[in-house]
Amino acid sequence: MPSQYPGGQMPSQYPGGQTPYPSQMSTESFPSYPVFSPVSLDYSSEGTQGTIRPAANFDAMRDAEILRKAMKGFGTDEQAIVDVVANRSNDQRQKIKAAFKTMYGKDLIKDLKSELSGNMEELILALFMPPTYYDAWSLRNAMQGAGTQERVLIEILCTRTNQEIREIVRCYQSEFGRDLEKDIRSDTSGHFERLLVSMCQGNRDENQSVNHQMAQEDAQRLFQAGEGRLGTDESCFNMILATRSFPQLKATIEAYSRMANRDLLSSVSREFSGYIESGLKTILQCALNRPAFFAERLYYSMKGAGTDDSTLVRIVVSRSEIDLVQIKQLFTHMYQKTLGTMIASDTSGDYRRLLLAIVGQ
Repeated sequence: MPSQYPGGQMPSQYPGGQTPYPSQMSTESFPSYPVFSPVSLDYSSEGTQGTIRPAANFDAMRDAEILRKAMKGFGTDEQAIVDVVANRSNDQRQKIKAAFKTMYGKDLIKDLKSELSGNMEELILALFMPPTYYDAWSLRNAMQGAGTQERVLIEILCTRTNQEIREIVRCYQSEFGRDLEKDIRSDTSGHFERLLVSMCQGNRDENQSVNHQMAQEDAQRLFQAGEGRLGTDESCFNMILATRSFPQLKATIEAYSRMANRDLLSSVSREFSGYIESGLKTILQCALNRPAFFAERLYYSMKGAGTDDSTLVRIVVSRSEIDLVQIKQLFTHMYQKTLGTMIASDTSGDYRRLLLAIVGQ
């Protein structure tokens, strides 16, 4: 298993091991998400596509040579690096990494690190990590050092499929020699801890057919656990939102608004606060429309003063071969401007060029 991870070394080879996230990632930087109306464009996970496709007539050795030339001698030819990296799939990048080591006896990642810095470095290194490793690394990074990046934990653990979560848990163990669930327990607490522990089981029901009777009953139970009583029965929310399939939750949201004449997302906002509120809402948003959740996260990573580059990089890279096409469509639909326009006005230099190449402007 570990052998499939590049370079096998400890994560220290990835962006400086420190937390590259701005410490101002407090809850304030995310207004309680506008509850978007489940946009008419309905994307179940089947109909999605990434902006990055494997390159035709791919030659790993030729690419390795281009990268070597780009880094040799005086100065770095960033454009050559951008052209290769943005137009190859993750799987092809792993092959380039292997070819580079075979041909030159050097580690491509170490070489890139010594040539690049800042956001560009973080973006390139992310692109060269296998997807599972990148998620595991992001979680580790979010819990290392002082403070915890709860938003990152939510963004990954509440949106991934069972299979993705199980692979992340295995990778976290094999690469960092640590137990993800244990780390979550020691870094979070209360209802939020329970929700994340539930998530990292990777045990959500994945039967795609909807049981409408059950949706009715669950809607009723959620109402009685929240709006229909004094105080909140948090464990009822946890149980339903952690175990039901996404299509089933979507039906439950619909049953709830028919029955309670209000929106389940806004009920959650009224009954919960802080990270548990964000986590529960993220699950519901994924049930309604996963790409819309990511579109919103991207928007808030750039809105206002300053850019939360780590979130921007993480979402663009991790969705680039899954549903970035849909995320872009929804972004335009939700914010009346394109994702590319917003990235272009918020970033600069090679970093901007590479981001735009991935987003496919």
